[in-house]
Amino acid sequence: MNIPAARIVFSDDDRAAVLAMIDESLQTGALTLGPYTRELEDAFRARHDAPFAVAVSSGTSAIEIILRTIGVEGREVVVPANTFFATAAAVIHAGGRPRFADVAPDTLALSADTVEAALGDDTAGVVLVHIGGAITPEVDAIRALCERRGLFLVEDAAHAHGSSLDGRAAGSFGIASAFSFYPTKVMTTGEGGMIVTADERIRDDAHIYRDQGKAGFLGGDHVRMGYAWRMSELQAAVGVVQLRRLDEFIKIRREVADLYDDGLGGIDGITPLTTPSETNYYKYLAMLDHGIDRQAVKTALKENHGVSLSGEVYASPLHEQPVFAGWHEGDLPVAEDVCRRHVCLPIHSDMTRDEAEYVVASLRTVLAGVEPPKNGTS
Repeated sequence: MNIPAARIVFSDDDRAAVLAMIDESLQTGALTLGPYTRELEDAFRARHDAPFAVAVSSGTSAIEIILRTIGVEGREVVVPANTFFATAAAVIHAGGRPRFADVAPDTLALSADTVEAALGDDTAGVVLVHIGGAITPEVDAIRALCERRGLFLVEDAAHAHGSSLDGRAAGSFGIASAFSFYPTKVMTTGEGGMIVTADERIRDDAHIYRDQGKAGFLGGDHVRMGYAWRMSELQAAVGVVQLRRLDEFIKIRREVADLYDDGLGGIDGITPLTTPSETNYYKYLAMLDHGIDRQAVKTALKENHGVSLSGEVYASPLHEQPVFAGWHEGDLPVAEDVCRRHVCLPIHSDMTRDEAEYVVASLRTVLAGVEPPKNGTS
Protein backbone atom coordinates (compact mmCIF):
# COMPACT_ATOMS: atom_id res chain seq x y z
CA MET A 1 0.00 0.00 0.00
CA ASN A 2 1.19 3.54 -0.75
CA ILE A 3 0.08 6.34 1.58
CA PRO A 4 1.08 9.84 0.38
CA ALA A 5 1.74 12.73 2.75
CA ALA A 6 -1.24 14.63 1.35
CA ARG A 7 -4.07 13.97 -1.07
CA ILE A 8 -6.17 16.71 -2.67
CA VAL A 9 -9.78 15.60 -3.06
CA PHE A 10 -12.04 16.51 -5.99
CA SER A 11 -14.83 14.11 -6.91
CA ASP A 12 -16.16 13.82 -10.46
CA ASP A 13 -19.13 15.98 -9.48
CA ASP A 14 -16.88 18.56 -7.85
CA ARG A 15 -14.70 18.84 -10.94
CA ALA A 16 -17.76 19.22 -13.14
CA ALA A 17 -19.15 21.97 -10.91
CA VAL A 18 -15.83 23.85 -10.91
CA LEU A 19 -15.48 23.56 -14.67
CA ALA A 20 -19.03 24.87 -15.19
CA MET A 21 -18.27 27.93 -13.07
CA ILE A 22 -14.98 28.54 -14.85
CA ASP A 23 -16.69 28.21 -18.22
CA GLU A 24 -19.22 30.84 -17.18
CA SER A 25 -16.42 33.16 -16.04
CA LEU A 26 -14.65 32.71 -19.37
CA GLN A 27 -17.86 33.44 -21.26
CA THR A 28 -18.68 36.56 -19.27
CA GLY A 29 -15.11 37.81 -18.97
CA ALA A 30 -15.54 38.29 -15.21
CA LEU A 31 -12.17 36.86 -14.20
CA THR A 32 -11.33 38.65 -10.96
CA LEU A 33 -13.28 39.99 -7.97
CA GLY A 34 -16.54 38.84 -9.49
CA PRO A 35 -19.63 36.90 -8.37
CA TYR A 36 -17.82 33.71 -7.37
CA THR A 37 -15.42 35.64 -5.17
CA ARG A 38 -18.38 37.27 -3.46
CA GLU A 39 -20.12 33.90 -3.11
CA LEU A 40 -17.03 32.38 -1.51
CA GLU A 41 -16.64 35.35 0.83
CA ASP A 42 -20.29 35.18 1.93
CA ALA A 43 -20.25 31.41 2.47
CA PHE A 44 -16.92 31.43 4.31
CA ARG A 45 -18.03 34.31 6.51
CA ALA A 46 -21.23 32.48 7.42
CA ARG A 47 -19.40 29.18 8.09
CA HIS A 48 -17.09 30.95 10.55
CA ASP A 49 -19.75 33.10 12.27
CA ALA A 50 -18.13 36.36 11.18
CA PRO A 51 -19.63 39.60 9.87
CA PHE A 52 -17.07 40.11 7.09
CA ALA A 53 -14.74 38.10 4.87
CA VAL A 54 -12.34 39.38 2.20
CA ALA A 55 -10.78 36.99 -0.33
CA VAL A 56 -7.13 37.64 -1.21
CA SER A 57 -4.27 36.00 -3.09
CA SER A 58 -2.76 33.99 -0.22
CA GLY A 59 -2.77 33.40 3.50
CA THR A 60 0.46 35.38 3.66
CA SER A 61 -1.11 38.45 2.06
CA ALA A 62 -4.07 38.08 4.42
CA ILE A 63 -1.79 38.42 7.46
CA GLU A 64 0.14 41.33 5.98
CA ILE A 65 -3.00 43.22 5.04
CA ILE A 66 -4.37 42.85 8.57
CA LEU A 67 -1.10 44.07 10.09
CA ARG A 68 -0.85 46.99 7.67
CA THR A 69 -4.40 48.03 8.51
CA ILE A 70 -3.80 47.82 12.26
CA GLY A 71 -0.45 49.64 11.90
CA VAL A 72 2.64 47.90 13.24
CA GLU A 73 5.34 50.09 11.72
CA GLY A 74 8.41 50.22 13.94
CA ARG A 75 6.83 48.08 16.66
CA GLU A 76 7.14 44.49 17.83
CA VAL A 77 4.62 41.75 17.18
CA VAL A 78 4.79 38.50 19.19
CA VAL A 79 4.69 35.33 17.08
CA PRO A 80 5.33 31.71 18.11
CA ALA A 81 8.77 30.36 17.26
CA ASN A 82 7.30 27.23 15.66
CA THR A 83 5.23 28.80 12.92
CA PHE A 84 5.65 29.05 9.17
CA PHE A 85 8.05 31.61 7.73
CA ALA A 86 5.15 33.70 6.43
CA THR A 87 3.80 34.60 9.88
CA ALA A 88 6.97 36.45 10.83
CA ALA A 89 7.73 37.62 7.30
CA ALA A 90 4.35 39.36 7.10
CA VAL A 91 5.23 41.31 10.25
CA ILE A 92 8.47 42.49 8.66
CA HIS A 93 6.83 43.33 5.32
CA ALA A 94 4.21 45.36 7.20
CA GLY A 95 7.00 47.39 8.83
CA GLY A 96 7.08 45.66 12.21
CA ARG A 97 9.57 43.48 14.08
CA PRO A 98 8.75 39.86 14.98
CA ARG A 99 9.31 38.91 18.60
CA PHE A 100 9.63 35.14 18.85
CA ALA A 101 7.93 33.47 21.81
CA ASP A 102 8.14 29.96 23.19
CA VAL A 103 5.14 27.61 23.15
CA ALA A 104 3.38 25.19 25.45
CA PRO A 105 4.51 21.55 25.14
CA ASP A 106 0.97 20.13 25.24
CA THR A 107 -0.45 22.31 22.43
CA LEU A 108 2.61 23.51 20.45
CA ALA A 109 0.88 26.91 20.57
CA LEU A 110 1.38 30.14 22.48
CA SER A 111 0.15 30.28 26.05
CA ALA A 112 -0.60 33.28 28.22
CA ASP A 113 2.65 32.68 30.10
CA THR A 114 4.83 32.43 26.97
CA VAL A 115 3.21 35.53 25.50
CA GLU A 116 3.72 37.52 28.70
CA ALA A 117 7.37 36.43 28.85
CA ALA A 118 7.91 37.80 25.34
CA LEU A 119 6.25 41.19 25.83
CA GLY A 120 8.38 44.30 25.70
CA ASP A 121 7.85 48.03 26.01
CA ASP A 122 7.36 48.32 22.26
CA THR A 123 5.00 45.38 21.69
CA ALA A 124 1.97 46.23 19.58
CA GLY A 125 0.21 42.89 19.54
CA VAL A 126 0.19 39.12 19.21
CA VAL A 127 -0.36 36.72 16.32
CA LEU A 128 -1.78 33.45 17.67
CA VAL A 129 -1.28 30.49 15.33
CA HIS A 130 -3.84 27.68 15.41
CA ILE A 131 -1.14 25.08 14.85
CA GLY A 132 -2.27 22.02 12.93
CA GLY A 133 -5.85 23.33 13.02
CA ALA A 134 -6.29 23.17 16.81
CA ILE A 135 -7.34 26.21 18.84
CA THR A 136 -5.47 26.29 22.14
CA PRO A 137 -7.65 26.32 25.27
CA GLU A 138 -5.41 29.21 26.39
CA VAL A 139 -6.99 31.48 23.76
CA ASP A 140 -9.25 33.33 26.22
CA ALA A 141 -6.39 33.85 28.66
CA ILE A 142 -4.24 35.20 25.83
CA ARG A 143 -7.01 37.50 24.69
CA ALA A 144 -7.56 38.76 28.24
CA LEU A 145 -3.82 39.45 28.57
CA CYS A 146 -3.87 41.40 25.32
CA GLU A 147 -6.85 43.44 26.47
CA ARG A 148 -5.17 44.28 29.79
CA ARG A 149 -1.99 45.38 28.03
CA GLY A 150 -3.70 47.27 25.20
CA LEU A 151 -2.44 44.86 22.53
CA PHE A 152 -4.18 43.55 19.44
CA LEU A 153 -4.76 39.82 18.93
CA VAL A 154 -4.70 38.45 15.39
CA GLU A 155 -5.34 34.80 14.52
CA ASP A 156 -3.15 33.04 12.00
CA ALA A 157 -5.83 30.51 11.09
CA ALA A 158 -4.06 29.24 7.98
CA HIS A 159 -4.58 25.67 9.25
CA ALA A 160 -7.95 26.07 10.93
CA HIS A 161 -10.80 26.07 8.37
CA GLY A 162 -13.90 24.90 10.21
CA SER A 163 -12.15 24.40 13.55
CA SER A 164 -13.75 25.63 16.74
CA LEU A 165 -13.37 25.71 20.52
CA ASP A 166 -16.39 25.37 22.79
CA GLY A 167 -18.60 26.12 19.81
CA ARG A 168 -16.74 29.29 18.80
CA ALA A 169 -15.31 29.26 15.31
CA ALA A 170 -11.70 29.89 14.40
CA GLY A 171 -11.48 33.50 13.36
CA SER A 172 -13.80 34.79 16.08
CA PHE A 173 -11.28 35.29 18.89
CA GLY A 174 -9.12 38.18 17.67
CA ILE A 175 -9.60 41.46 15.86
CA ALA A 176 -9.09 39.62 12.56
CA SER A 177 -7.89 36.29 11.24
CA ALA A 178 -6.06 35.01 8.18
CA PHE A 179 -6.85 31.71 6.43
CA SER A 180 -4.85 30.01 3.69
CA PHE A 181 -6.19 28.02 0.74
CA TYR A 182 -2.86 26.50 -0.31
CA PRO A 183 -3.35 23.09 -2.01
CA THR A 184 -2.50 21.00 1.06
CA LYS A 185 -5.05 22.71 3.33
CA VAL A 186 -8.32 21.06 4.38
CA MET A 187 -10.00 23.12 1.67
CA THR A 188 -8.22 24.83 -1.20
CA THR A 189 -8.54 27.30 -4.02
CA GLY A 190 -5.13 26.30 -5.42
CA GLU A 191 -3.63 29.54 -4.17
CA GLY A 192 -5.51 32.09 -2.13
CA GLY A 193 -6.46 33.29 1.32
CA MET A 194 -9.24 34.89 3.34
CA ILE A 195 -9.44 37.66 5.91
CA VAL A 196 -12.23 37.21 8.45
CA THR A 197 -13.13 40.05 10.80
CA ALA A 198 -15.87 41.89 12.63
CA ASP A 199 -14.03 45.20 12.16
CA GLU A 200 -15.43 47.35 9.33
CA ARG A 201 -12.20 49.34 9.01
CA ILE A 202 -10.15 46.19 8.46
CA ARG A 203 -12.69 45.00 5.89
CA ASP A 204 -12.67 48.32 4.04
CA ASP A 205 -8.89 48.69 4.06
CA ALA A 206 -8.49 45.07 2.95
CA HIS A 207 -10.59 45.83 -0.13
CA ILE A 208 -8.22 48.69 -0.92
CA TYR A 209 -4.94 46.91 -0.15
CA ARG A 210 -5.78 43.82 -2.22
CA ASP A 211 -6.40 45.89 -5.38
CA GLN A 212 -3.21 47.94 -5.72
CA GLY A 213 -4.36 50.46 -3.11
CA LYS A 214 -7.17 51.86 -5.25
CA ALA A 215 -10.10 53.56 -3.59
CA GLY A 216 -12.48 51.52 -5.76
CA PHE A 217 -12.34 48.45 -8.00
CA LEU A 218 -13.58 50.29 -11.10
CA GLY A 219 -11.37 53.31 -10.67
CA GLY A 220 -10.35 56.09 -8.35
CA ASP A 221 -7.18 57.38 -6.74
CA HIS A 222 -4.60 55.11 -5.17
CA VAL A 223 -4.83 55.79 -1.45
CA ARG A 224 -2.73 52.94 0.02
CA MET A 225 0.53 51.22 -0.92
CA GLY A 226 -1.33 48.12 -1.98
CA TYR A 227 -0.35 45.15 -4.10
CA ALA A 228 -1.92 42.76 -6.63
CA TRP A 229 -3.44 40.69 -3.84
CA ARG A 230 -6.70 39.80 -5.60
CA MET A 231 -8.24 36.35 -5.83
CA SER A 232 -9.21 35.33 -9.36
CA GLU A 233 -12.68 34.06 -10.21
CA LEU A 234 -11.15 30.77 -11.30
CA GLN A 235 -9.68 30.24 -7.83
CA ALA A 236 -12.91 31.35 -6.18
CA ALA A 237 -14.88 28.77 -8.18
CA VAL A 238 -12.66 26.03 -6.76
CA GLY A 239 -13.15 27.43 -3.27
CA VAL A 240 -16.94 27.61 -3.56
CA VAL A 241 -17.10 23.90 -4.37
CA GLN A 242 -14.50 22.90 -1.76
CA LEU A 243 -16.29 24.85 0.98
CA ARG A 244 -19.46 22.87 0.31
CA ARG A 245 -17.50 19.75 1.25
CA LEU A 246 -15.66 21.19 4.26
CA ASP A 247 -17.80 19.57 6.95
CA GLU A 248 -17.59 16.21 5.19
CA PHE A 249 -13.81 16.54 4.92
CA ILE A 250 -13.53 17.34 8.63
CA LYS A 251 -15.78 14.43 9.60
CA ILE A 252 -13.54 11.98 7.72
CA ARG A 253 -10.39 13.47 9.24
CA ARG A 254 -11.82 13.18 12.75
CA GLU A 255 -12.68 9.54 12.15
CA VAL A 256 -9.09 8.90 11.04
CA ALA A 257 -7.78 10.76 14.08
CA ASP A 258 -9.89 8.56 16.36
CA LEU A 259 -8.31 5.48 14.77
CA TYR A 260 -4.86 6.97 15.26
CA ASP A 261 -5.61 7.81 18.89
CA ASP A 262 -6.61 4.23 19.58
CA GLY A 263 -3.78 2.69 17.59
CA LEU A 264 -0.96 4.81 18.96
CA GLY A 265 -2.03 4.04 22.51
CA GLY A 266 -0.49 0.61 22.11
CA ILE A 267 2.81 1.69 20.55
CA ASP A 268 5.89 2.47 22.62
CA GLY A 269 7.96 5.49 21.65
CA ILE A 270 5.20 7.81 20.46
CA THR A 271 2.47 9.83 22.16
CA PRO A 272 -0.44 11.57 20.39
CA LEU A 273 -0.81 15.29 21.02
CA THR A 274 -4.13 15.86 22.79
CA THR A 275 -6.35 18.32 20.93
CA PRO A 276 -9.09 19.71 23.20
CA SER A 277 -10.65 21.89 20.51
CA GLU A 278 -13.05 20.75 17.81
CA THR A 279 -10.14 20.66 15.41
CA ASN A 280 -10.33 20.01 11.67
CA TYR A 281 -7.24 17.77 11.95
CA TYR A 282 -5.33 19.56 9.24
CA LYS A 283 -2.45 17.80 10.94
CA TYR A 284 -2.39 14.78 13.22
CA LEU A 285 0.44 15.48 15.63
CA ALA A 286 2.34 13.04 17.82
CA MET A 287 5.55 13.27 19.82
CA LEU A 288 8.39 10.79 19.49
CA ASP A 289 10.20 9.87 22.69
CA HIS A 290 13.55 11.50 23.36
CA GLY A 291 16.33 9.65 21.62
CA ILE A 292 14.31 8.43 18.64
CA ASP A 293 15.70 9.68 15.32
CA ARG A 294 12.78 11.28 13.48
CA GLN A 295 14.45 11.17 10.11
CA ALA A 296 15.22 7.47 10.55
CA VAL A 297 11.55 6.82 11.34
CA LYS A 298 10.38 8.81 8.31
CA THR A 299 12.83 7.10 6.01
CA ALA A 300 11.91 3.62 7.22
CA LEU A 301 8.19 4.30 6.89
CA LYS A 302 8.55 5.55 3.34
CA GLU A 303 11.14 3.10 2.02
CA ASN A 304 9.91 -0.05 3.76
CA HIS A 305 6.17 0.58 3.98
CA GLY A 306 5.25 3.26 1.43
CA VAL A 307 3.99 5.62 4.15
CA SER A 308 4.95 9.30 3.75
CA LEU A 309 4.58 11.49 6.82
CA SER A 310 3.28 14.97 6.16
CA GLY A 311 5.38 18.07 6.77
CA GLU A 312 6.16 19.10 10.32
CA VAL A 313 4.80 22.21 12.02
CA TYR A 314 7.63 22.95 11.90
CA ALA A 315 10.94 21.10 11.45
CA SER A 316 12.93 23.92 13.03
CA PRO A 317 11.87 27.06 14.92
CA LEU A 318 12.04 30.43 13.21
CA HIS A 319 14.77 31.84 15.44
CA GLU A 320 17.05 29.10 14.08
CA GLN A 321 16.25 29.89 10.43
CA PRO A 322 19.06 31.71 8.58
CA VAL A 323 16.76 34.42 7.25
CA PHE A 324 15.89 35.50 10.80
CA ALA A 325 19.45 35.51 12.14
CA GLY A 326 19.86 38.45 14.50
CA TRP A 327 16.17 38.80 15.29
CA HIS A 328 16.34 36.82 18.54
CA GLU A 329 18.81 36.18 21.34
CA GLY A 330 18.68 33.20 23.66
CA ASP A 331 16.99 29.82 23.61
CA LEU A 332 13.33 28.93 23.32
CA PRO A 333 13.63 25.43 24.76
CA VAL A 334 10.12 24.07 24.32
CA ALA A 335 9.83 25.17 20.70
CA GLU A 336 13.28 23.77 19.98
CA ASP A 337 12.37 20.43 21.57
CA VAL A 338 8.96 19.94 19.98
CA CYS A 339 10.24 20.97 16.56
CA ARG A 340 12.85 18.19 16.78
CA ARG A 341 10.56 15.43 18.06
CA HIS A 342 7.06 15.72 16.63
CA VAL A 343 5.72 13.93 13.57
CA CYS A 344 2.56 14.46 11.52
CA LEU A 345 0.85 11.27 10.40
CA PRO A 346 -0.77 11.29 6.96
CA ILE A 347 -4.41 12.34 7.16
CA HIS A 348 -6.53 12.94 4.07
CA SER A 349 -10.07 14.15 3.48
CA ASP A 350 -10.94 10.83 1.80
CA MET A 351 -8.75 8.50 3.85
CA THR A 352 -10.09 5.02 4.44
CA ARG A 353 -10.09 2.95 7.61
CA ASP A 354 -7.79 0.42 5.94
CA GLU A 355 -5.27 3.13 5.10
CA ALA A 356 -5.27 4.51 8.64
CA GLU A 357 -4.85 1.06 10.14
CA TYR A 358 -1.99 0.36 7.73
CA VAL A 359 -0.24 3.55 8.88
CA VAL A 360 -0.56 2.46 12.52
CA ALA A 361 0.71 -1.05 11.77
CA SER A 362 3.66 0.34 9.81
CA LEU A 363 4.53 2.76 12.58
CA ARG A 364 4.39 -0.03 15.16
CA THR A 365 6.82 -2.11 13.09
CA VAL A 366 9.23 0.77 12.51
CA LEU A 367 9.30 1.94 16.12
CA ALA A 368 9.82 -1.61 17.36
CA GLY A 369 13.10 -1.62 15.45
CA VAL A 370 14.32 1.81 16.54
CA GLU A 371 17.30 1.71 18.89
CA PRO A 372 16.15 2.71 22.38
CA PRO A 373 17.46 5.97 23.82
CA LYS A 374 20.64 5.87 25.83
CA ASN A 375 20.27 6.98 29.47
CA GLY A 376 16.77 8.20 28.63
CA THR A 377 17.96 11.38 26.94
CA SER A 378 18.24 12.68 23.42
